[in-house]
Amino acid sequence: MEQTFEQRIKNMPNRLAPSMAKDHPNLPVIKEEGCYYYGLDGRKYLDFTSGIAVTNVGHRHPKVVQAIKDAADGLMHGPSGVIMYDSILRLADELAEILPGDLDCFFFANSGTEAIEGAIKLAKYVTERPYVISFTGCFHGRSMGALSVTTSKSKYRKFMQPSGLTYQVPYANESECPNGVDSESYVIEKLEKDFESLFIHQVTPEEVACVILEPVLGEGGYIVPPKAWLKKVREICDRHQILLIFDEVQTGFGRTGNWFAAQTFDVNPDIMAIAKGIASGLPLSATVASNELMKKWPLGSHGTTFGGNPIACSVGLATLEIMKEENLLENTRNMGHYAVQKLQQIKDKYNVIGSIRAVGLMIGIEIINPYTGKPNNEGLMKILDLALEKGVLFYLCGKHSEVIRMIPPLIVTKEQIDDGLRMFDEAVSEYEASILND
Repeated sequence: MEQTFEQRIKNMPNRLAPSMAKDHPNLPVIKEEGCYYYGLDGRKYLDFTSGIAVTNVGHRHPKVVQAIKDAADGLMHGPSGVIMYDSILRLADELAEILPGDLDCFFFANSGTEAIEGAIKLAKYVTERPYVISFTGCFHGRSMGALSVTTSKSKYRKFMQPSGLTYQVPYANESECPNGVDSESYVIEKLEKDFESLFIHQVTPEEVACVILEPVLGEGGYIVPPKAWLKKVREICDRHQILLIFDEVQTGFGRTGNWFAAQTFDVNPDIMAIAKGIASGLPLSATVASNELMKKWPLGSHGTTFGGNPIACSVGLATLEIMKEENLLENTRNMGHYAVQKLQQIKDKYNVIGSIRAVGLMIGIEIINPYTGKPNNEGLMKILDLALEKGVLFYLCGKHSEVIRMIPPLIVTKEQIDDGLRMFDEAVSEYEASILND
């Protein structure tokens, strides 16, 4: 007999690998639309996750749905190179117009991890240097090459022994600055010392192909570095002819209030990895560099079967069109500012909220133990569960999973922010009252 969705949910642990299927909150849904999920339980849930920063133009935008239908009438599969099709060429042209600096040449793939793999391979190939430097706390993916530069959580590397010749230096963290010291100056001076120590004791700069980083720390806790810190990284790379890679998988396509965080921070990388928001939920990504750099990467040095799928590229074009027509960059800046103001008011009411970290609609809410001030994962999970019961979905991040991610679709309205943060406020209130009464 055919099983119902409810029955399949019960049997899920026997069919889906728990490494993914047991993620939070495992909400059974039957439909998505705009800023909402519609649950199997008949309820409507406000989505402040955007499928983890993917559906920037909202779930199932009518133009996205139509683009899928129209594209499927012509082509279902490439592969690019064996054949060539208009959507991939048009998307490359459109992306070249919005990317910073001279980033105008694309290797299309399927996922953020693949874009990272391509970026590292490109850097190593063109420089003929073996080593890569990344930053502690950054997340770049979980395939073996990407994992060698991922350090947001040690559990991702457990038993994996990722291959690759990599070194790590600390990411900017102004919260570590001693009292009475200017935090921006502190992290910049520390960056210089960390690189100096690395180059003296572990690897010469002449052996380093690239430095890779997230311009805003994502999985590692939504830490926003000073603009001057990123400029100093660029300066160090230029000093030693090291290529700079920006992982803009999560920060790209309007999330920080500009097309890319490189523009928000006014720092141009040599190579960029982009994905997530590029195609509103269809698998698509790209390794991006200048045409001059890409020309040094000859035929056969990298390849893909499914990358740059014609339907996904058509949806990428529709996504860019929607973002421009609906002024979503401006909405991101305005709604991000509004949400942070509301969150600061909520923070002032409670002792379990630490810092609010934000740029655009990439917002982190730190949850702490009110008695010790230390990270509070247990409290975070309870707040997330309470918020979900009330009808709003958040996600988590941070090295101790102590930071709530608020990353709504960029179409979000003031009314939806008010509604979602009202439910969040109620959840925090209930949680704090429960621990104060114990």
